[in-house]
Amino acid sequence: MVAAAGPHAERILDLWWITLAICLVVFAAVLIGFLLALRKGLGGTGMGARPHVPVAAALAVSGLLLLVVVFLSFGTDRALATLGGEDALKIEVTAHRWWWEVRYMDPEPSRIFTTANELTIPVGRPVELTLRSDDVIHSFWVPNLGGKKDMIPGRTATLRLRADKAGTYRGQCAEFCGVQHAKMALLVNASEEYEKWAEAQRSSAPEPGSDEEKRGRELFLNGTCAMCHAIRGTPANGRRAPDLTHFASRQTLAAGTVPNTRGYLAGWIIDPHSIKPGVNMPAHSTLSPSDLHALLAYVGMLK
Repeated sequence: MVAAAGPHAERILDLWWITLAICLVVFAAVLIGFLLALRKGLGGTGMGARPHVPVAAALAVSGLLLLVVVFLSFGTDRALATLGGEDALKIEVTAHRWWWEVRYMDPEPSRIFTTANELTIPVGRPVELTLRSDDVIHSFWVPNLGGKKDMIPGRTATLRLRADKAGTYRGQCAEFCGVQHAKMALLVNASEEYEKWAEAQRSSAPEPGSDEEKRGRELFLNGTCAMCHAIRGTPANGRRAPDLTHFASRQTLAAGTVPNTRGYLAGWIIDPHSIKPGVNMPAHSTLSPSDLHALLAYVGMLK
């Protein structure tokens, strides 16, 4: 059973338990009515009205209880729509095949920043997510924090969340969106030090310190990487792939597919399709070992 870590998930979990209990009662009522009717039928009472009384009673109880589920579902949906909207942190999440673009909004444009595949939120503060899709239908779902919300191309959806417990919660695209649907995860980090984290994310990428890191930056900026990726503080301003400004601080690669380690990163750069078939990133199998190590050194210091 998923442990609820916020009020939205708690409401949904309460509804789930009530629904389960009602379904068990309905099942028992129908089964008892069937057995009583069968017993009377075997007793030779014929096909009159009386043998059907238990069945009718079971159907009446079942219908009444199922109506209760309908009303409770409507009530839960209304509560989720109005719960915790005050002083909400506003974040835009755009789904791509197969990764998540996360944009932290702010009334002051200079304080807006973008990350990818991880969502960091403050503990105890409501979060209002504006959800969009860049290509096909996706669905945003973080079971520990709330329910699902479809992301339909050309439309904007809104979802409110609040994490009352610090921790890392796994989110997932819950609508089949193509060959790598299962490898489109999102980690949600509920942090007590959100403001400190956000200030660090607003900063530009650190300057390379060693000669190898400097060489890696030149390879990044002068190669195909800068055509798709952005790194703030450099000329790289691509928008077709995840922002890499603070890439090394993320826990995973390829939207939760593999850990963000130097070995996996090397494999991802050389042949991403061996890790996640169908991705748009091209292979760089012609890189020399020295160039690969330089590129790894530069990307690995982007914290």
